[in-house]
Amino acid sequence: MTAPDSDLTIDPEALRRRAELALRTARDRTHALTTCVDEPDLTAQHSPLMSPLVWDLAHIGNQEEQWLLRAVGGRDALRPEIDSIYDAFEHPRAERPSLPLLAPAEARGYVHEVRGRVLDILERIELRGAPLIDAGFAFGMIAQHEQQHDETMLITHQLRRGPAALAAPPPPETADGAALPEEVLIPGGPFTMGTSTEPWALDNERPAHHRLVPAFRIDTTPVTNGAYERFIAEGGYGERRWWTAEGWAYVQEHGLAAPLFWRREGGQWLRRRFGVTEPVPRQEPVVHVSWYEADAYARWAGRRLPTEEEWEKAARHDPDSGRSRRYPWGDADPAPDQANLGQRHLRPAPAGSYPKGASPLGVRQLIGDVWEWTSSDFLPYPGFRAFPYREYSEVFFGPAHKVLRGGSFAVDEVVCRGTFRNWDLPVRRQIFSGFRTARDAS
Repeated sequence: MTAPDSDLTIDPEALRRRAELALRTARDRTHALTTCVDEPDLTAQHSPLMSPLVWDLAHIGNQEEQWLLRAVGGRDALRPEIDSIYDAFEHPRAERPSLPLLAPAEARGYVHEVRGRVLDILERIELRGAPLIDAGFAFGMIAQHEQQHDETMLITHQLRRGPAALAAPPPPETADGAALPEEVLIPGGPFTMGTSTEPWALDNERPAHHRLVPAFRIDTTPVTNGAYERFIAEGGYGERRWWTAEGWAYVQEHGLAAPLFWRREGGQWLRRRFGVTEPVPRQEPVVHVSWYEADAYARWAGRRLPTEEEWEKAARHDPDSGRSRRYPWGDADPAPDQANLGQRHLRPAPAGSYPKGASPLGVRQLIGDVWEWTSSDFLPYPGFRAFPYREYSEVFFGPAHKVLRGGSFAVDEVVCRGTFRNWDLPVRRQIFSGFRTARDAS
């Protein structure tokens, strides 16, 4: 048995270098996110929605120990007594501060020791011959896991009160953003959704299969703060007709009137972003909105959220060749001038940015900037097979979770590809979520 549909033709030494780079890149980011604040901020719970930062740190090391040291390397357990403490399914986030967590210095020492042993295994192991190691899958899975927790820790930094602890340059400006058409026509017809060849794709992205998608029109860029301000100004949060029953009940119960972290002051909208209060930039994609808010805006605008298959066809389908690309721009890994990824910037780029990252039909910013809500429930593809454990995807399938696509500025490229699927509850607003709208072509 091999890992699901792995591409085993990759040069083994190139694969080894790729795996090591992915692991080191993730660890550098983890280090930056956990050394920029003092110990009290590492051990505090800044929101009941999130873990203390020090829990995420040790959890990263524990998952790496379990999968790469024990399962792949066959090594004895280093700290088996902490497995339960750092089991995300056993302990909800709200109760994690009460657990006997490793202190920051001990957690750092633990993850450092695990990583040293993992790199020794990576240097010696043959990356084929067993389900977890074919094409280096387990190493890619753990690099992605760490980057996903880095994004989670960045969300915690956004929720944290206090002076700014993180800094990054602004994203580049674009010259033609204002001149772009509002929407793009995506022709109807079949396309290949998902993947059976991406070596490190996770189970819910598999297998590749054909979908027949009728023609539709989709926004050229994500919905901006300025557009969303008009929804607010025209009473969008006070009009029952724009909301689902569940969304309206949630708005009423929690008194929602704007995206999370926004407030009205002196006749203008301000937002808090990583410890800095600033005017809401009208040309940036709106972020920190729930699925309920995205869906209500789309209804107010006379449109709808795209389905997951519409989103992926807009992002991957090449109408000239009929094939599905890895990314909107082609098959090459993301470059800094194609997408806003990897926490290079602590904010979305203005709408219309990254023309070199556009899809064949001219849709922009499908990768990076903000996660984009779709109308679709999180469901398995035909032929889905859980690998290597049910708890990554299968236990979340069903109508409770909505699919998000495309990644955000907080996502590293190892976790972001045209097939990658994210999911969350429709109430979630602390995540770096935005959206774009669509409509039937007719």
